[in-house]
Amino acid sequence: MNSSGLTNGINNISTWIMRFSVINLMWLLFNIPLVIIVVSMWMNKTNDSTIQLIIPAVILAPLLLFPATTAMFASARNWVMQKEEHSLIRFFWKYYRENYKQSVGVGVLLTIVWVIWGVDYYYFSKESVLFMGSFLLMGFLLYVYTINLFSIQAHYNEKLIVLLKKAFLITVGSPLLAVVVLVSNGIIFYMSINGLLFLLPFFTFSLVAYLSFSAFYRRYLKLVSNPEK
Repeated sequence: MNSSGLTNGINNISTWIMRFSVINLMWLLFNIPLVIIVVSMWMNKTNDSTIQLIIPAVILAPLLLFPATTAMFASARNWVMQKEEHSLIRFFWKYYRENYKQSVGVGVLLTIVWVIWGVDYYYFSKESVLFMGSFLLMGFLLYVYTINLFSIQAHYNEKLIVLLKKAFLITVGSPLLAVVVLVSNGIIFYMSINGLLFLLPFFTFSLVAYLSFSAFYRRYLKLVSNPEK
């Protein structure tokens, strides 16, 4: 490899590291109250303290988590589609601001669904292993649906009801996409929590967005080129 090729390779690696780290830090910055709550729940594992912290987390999730995550997926969309960004921070903030209301609407609906699932899982999983397995499966599907909805919201400029329908159709109709999302996300979270803690502040969440949108976009291109598949 000549010196120019080596230099270009180093520059490309540096660019990607900067992209992931900047957007990951931006996402954490916009979710600081939720980050504090999650850390508090992690450190105080008593039932009473957990219940007290879950309530503000549920209230804040639609207002903070969903708008920031959608903006992060929109940034990942630019990388996957090789669109130039003059400023990572400026694009993130612009998309966050312009799509805030719709993101909050999505957040309210999905937070309600997640709360219902969490309550049902907590109570019914104690009844039998069958119930536990069933609710875990539903939880996995709901997670994939949520991730697909972030990708779809970042990719399409549609009304809320249209986005919800598209996310449902691609989740139900693309089992391979669901597996890819679950496996890739699971590996990243497992590595981040078990040993590679430095990934959490700098890479974990932006990597999840990038890999998830990449998988979605490949499926999208196949559907566009061959709608029957």
